[in-house]
Amino acid sequence: MTSIEILKENPISLGEVKEKINMISNRDKELSDVTTKTKDYVEYFVKLDEKKIRELKSSLEGLNIPRLKDRHYVKLIDILPEDINSLRTIFAGETVTVKQEDLNRILEVIKKYA
Repeated sequence: MTSIEILKENPISLGEVKEKINMISNRDKELSDVTTKTKDYVEYFVKLDEKKIRELKSSLEGLNIPRLKDRHYVKLIDILPEDINSLRTIFAGETVTVKQEDLNRILEVIKKYA
């Protein structure tokens, strides 16, 4: 049995998934069942266009909040929490602690784009 080694991990938002699926659908005549279901899913749940997603990610990264990683930014963009409790829920299962003032700053940035 072959062993697979992951060389690099790069989390992407649902908006970026949507963009890649659109590229595939433009290239291929037919999509697989899984790709079609994924396309339907992202069409339903993605709330921002590609430009706003990039701007929001850049703005969130610009806050320079300690210990936040790309996967956190991606999850924030996918969910777009509307209040502090929803925002706290995103970090509940993580080993990262975010200060109240940083949570407020994150929420302010998200509200500009949502």
